Order: sequence, then structure tokens, then C-alpha cells
Amino acid sequence: MSSRVVKLGANIGARIEGVRVGGGLDPVTVTAINEALLEHKVIFFRGQHHLDDDGQLAFARRLGTPTTAHPTVTSRGHRILPIDSRYDKANSWHTDVTFVDRIPKASLLRAVTLPAYGGTTTWASTEAAYDQLPAPLRALVENLWAVHTNQFDYAADYDGRREALAATEREYREEFVSEYFETEHPVVRIHPETGRRVLLLGHFIKQFVGLGVAESTALLALLQNRVTKLENTVRWSWEPGDLAVWDNRATQHYAVADYDDQYRRLSRVTLAGDIPVDVYGQHSRVVAGDASGYSEVVAPVALAS
Repeated sequence: MSSRVVKLGANIGARIEGVRVGGGLDPVTVTAINEALLEHKVIFFRGQHHLDDDGQLAFARRLGTPTTAHPTVTSRGHRILPIDSRYDKANSWHTDVTFVDRIPKASLLRAVTLPAYGGTTTWASTEAAYDQLPAPLRALVENLWAVHTNQFDYAADYDGRREALAATEREYREEFVSEYFETEHPVVRIHPETGRRVLLLGHFIKQFVGLGVAESTALLALLQNRVTKLENTVRWSWEPGDLAVWDNRATQHYAVADYDDQYRRLSRVTLAGDIPVDVYGQHSRVVAGDASGYSEVVAPVALAS
């Protein structure tokens, strides 16, 4: 199958043309897709109108081992998580499921129902953000760890709006925090396939280990501003038939909630990953919660040098 990679930005993003994705792709094409994913961090496929949930899952299996849908949100599907505007709008910068030790290696998101306007998604390269840090900040973050929990990111906004939430959204958020997870991750992890250093941040962070709340808030804002610098991002305007695949170990993303009360639905599959390792070879540490039912730990295969 003849394919073409169209680069979308200097630091992140590419569109793959000439590929009809699915479970029947040949090994050469699958390898090329994986290589493009590692290089560009997020890749996009247009015109995949033939895909349904089964086809998306079959394609995901060519790229890795699918996890269950979510560690806590289990009522809406076993392998595929509906990203449904009736329940939640994830309009904050995050990396998927960092509150567990075994962070997914990649996510696949397929457009199902789109609003007439708005509803874009933006991704940011955490590899580029690390590379751009001045030496003093590199020295700081390479020795810094953060506490990630599922009761922080979405719950922070939830507590202030509890009474205003629709019943469906309130039920979703209660399910999201129904089991408590807390994990300490290094702020700089070594990417298991490329060997590059990447920042592991996002809004599941409660605070940094050894720092108070005020210091943690200020430092997280400083580092997040580095990650989400516009030159490190790519913004995707969804069309019917679109599929996005991103390296969850080297990106953050943000779903822009600018479509008023229109309905928006996408389907997400995540692929099992490994446990992050810092620059000194130390692994992430579980504080609370058992994610073994959500995902196995998959040992990565490093790229040949």
C-alpha cells in the first residue's frame, strides 16, 4: 500500500495519506505507521468512513495491546471509551490516565458525531518542551517527582459546579473517582522506544513530592506553559471519518469545549504501556489503587540505533 506522511508542524503532528486503516494492514505499513507515530507524536488519518468500533479495535491491535476502556469508568464499554459531551468535556491539558503506574503508550480517537462548529483537539509535544528547557530548569525537573491522582484534575472543577451539573455528568464524574488512584511519577521520563527525555506533567498532578501546594501550583504553571507553547502544538479540526493516534508518552492534549450545547462523540481505545523510568533508572511508585485489572504492563522494544 502506497502511503505518504505530510508533516503538519515543526515539533508535532503529521497526516498519513493513502492508508485504509484496519486489522488487515500488512506488516510493512504497520511498521511505517509506528515509525511516523514516534517521530511526529500524533498522526491523523482522514476518510476512514469504513471504521466502526470493531474496526478501530482491530487496527489498535496491530499497534499494540488494548487496555480495558478505563480504570474506573467501566459502565460504557469494555474496550472502547465513548468520549461523549453529555458526560464530560475534558478541556484541560492532560496525558491520558497518568494516575496509574502503567500509563498507556498510545491512544486512538475516532470521530463519531461532530458539532457544526468548534470541538477541535490540540496536542502538545512534551519532548520538544523538555528539549527547550534551559539548563537550570533541566537540573530541577530531572530530580523532581509528582503525585498524580484521579481525584484532582476533573474533580477540581466538579466541586465548584456540583449543583449545576446535569445528572448524566454528575454520575460520570462520580464514577470517575469511584476508586482512588494515586501514583508518584518522575517529571522527566525516558521514552522507552526512542530513548529521548520527555516531561510527564498534566492536570492529574496534585502536587510535587517534597513541595507544598502553593509552590507546586506555581511550578506546575511554569512547566505547563513550556509544554503548551504554541510552537509545540498542533490543532486538529475534526471531520467525519477522521482517526487520530498519539504517543501518550510524549504528548499532552486538550479538547476545546467551544461548541455550545451541540452533541459531540468520539470513540477512544488506549494501548497498554510500561511503567515510567526516570533519568536514574527509578520506576514510578504506586501510592494507592491497583491498575492490574485495567491494563497489563507491556515491555517496550527500543528502536535500533
